Amino acid sequence: MNNGPLIFFGIFLSLALSWLGLVVANNVDADFGGLGPHMDEATGMTVPAQMPGLARQGLRVYQDLGCATCHTQQVRREGFGADVERGWGSRQSVARDYIQQSRVMIGSLRIGPDLMNVGERIPLPEWHHQHLYDPQVNTPGSIMPSHAFLYEIRKVKGTPSPNRVPVRGERAPPDGYEVVSSYRSQALVAYMLSLKTPYDLPEAGSSDE
Repeated sequence: MNNGPLIFFGIFLSLALSWLGLVVANNVDADFGGLGPHMDEATGMTVPAQMPGLARQGLRVYQDLGCATCHTQQVRREGFGADVERGWGSRQSVARDYIQQSRVMIGSLRIGPDLMNVGERIPLPEWHHQHLYDPQVNTPGSIMPSHAFLYEIRKVKGTPSPNRVPVRGERAPPDGYEVVSSYRSQALVAYMLSLKTPYDLPEAGSSDE
């Protein structure tokens, strides 16, 4: 008896089911059980808001660089850690906070601080560019690697570039040169600035409590 077709069908079915599982696992609507935005009666706006386009590109950069290896994006509720006391957020993170994200970068290790609300804690683009270029300036002793490869050192010719980054420290460019941000670094900083939850959700409790 020739079992070849049966074996082939079994292999094909296994591969098809594996592919289907990956598709379903990456379906945000399925993951969040159909959760939708919440209407904030005080402002008349729905939250969380859509992520800006540049920030969405920055999410891909964040993912490509493996930032989730060292950073989480989940504030634990009081009694289950010191996240609120550290100033990482004013309330716990809940599932609805993530519904506008095409990829959720919750992470698994906190080698660095949690970034769920870093855009609210540090709303300065210059700070983030400096930190990416040379983390030691903003955070002495940081083990975060430099991401200077996201920038270009150019000789100033006439008017400085509109994308010039005012970096400080030992890695600052020599006189007559400037550090210029790339599209990837601009997108990544836009993503970092978008990470904030300055709103209340009924299932999370009030941020004023």
